[in-house]
Amino acid sequence: MKHVHAGKVRDLYEDGDTLLLVASDRVSVYDVVLPTPIPDKGALLTQLSNWWFEYFTDVPNHVVSATDVPAEFAGRGIRVKPLKMVQVECIARGYLTGSGLVDYRRTGSVSGVALPPGLREGDRLPEPIFTPTTKASEGHDEPITFADVVNQEGREVAERLRELTLHIYTRGAAHAAERGVIVADTKVEFGWDGDVLTLGDEVLTSDSSRFWPADEWEPGRAQRSFDKQFVRDWSTSTGWNKEAPGPEIPADVVAATREKYVEAYELITGRAWAGVPR
Repeated sequence: MKHVHAGKVRDLYEDGDTLLLVASDRVSVYDVVLPTPIPDKGALLTQLSNWWFEYFTDVPNHVVSATDVPAEFAGRGIRVKPLKMVQVECIARGYLTGSGLVDYRRTGSVSGVALPPGLREGDRLPEPIFTPTTKASEGHDEPITFADVVNQEGREVAERLRELTLHIYTRGAAHAAERGVIVADTKVEFGWDGDVLTLGDEVLTSDSSRFWPADEWEPGRAQRSFDKQFVRDWSTSTGWNKEAPGPEIPADVVAATREKYVEAYELITGRAWAGVPR
């Protein structure tokens, strides 16, 4: 197999006419890979994505096989179709938090989508919104508007990207809510399989989404999370300037972060985490 790409978290290998997408235990915050891995993280992300790929039977995805992978990649690798990726990060938000909160406080809108005045941190939005960003190969992704996506991809494709993103968010958030989890926002990526717009990379994981415990939700403050927001908040508390290199993660933060990934997996899927196949 030929190693063809190393992303912040995933590695990509060519294997005949398919690709192997392998999730590592690396953790990335503010688009910087931190030097300390989170044990089992890659497998947890992969298994949660696989569960969602099966859940969304009405959305074409890139999975060829979740089991036909080399033994060394078991549990954290999937065999996928090669896609021509759309150069847009597709983000849906149902709650006001993160960079969306910063944008709202400055402009009263998020990625050009006007919102009602007086919203607080953690408030539920009147309806989910599509807030895309650039897809930077290096450095930070930057917010763009729907009009920017239209200019880049054409109106028909832009509208389909928005429709699919909001559909995945709305259905996924409804399921998670039944399991006691709020999906505050999520990021998905799409590519072309021939002329079919196809879901790729990952879907509704603890790396690509903000998960909050529903019974602790309280607008007006930061929320406890089941995702990498925990390590993101820790990294900010160190005084780090959000540029490479990132700080080493202490053992207690590593352990707590892993537990949050396990908790999200178990709540959403209803399955006990059995560990990485050996």
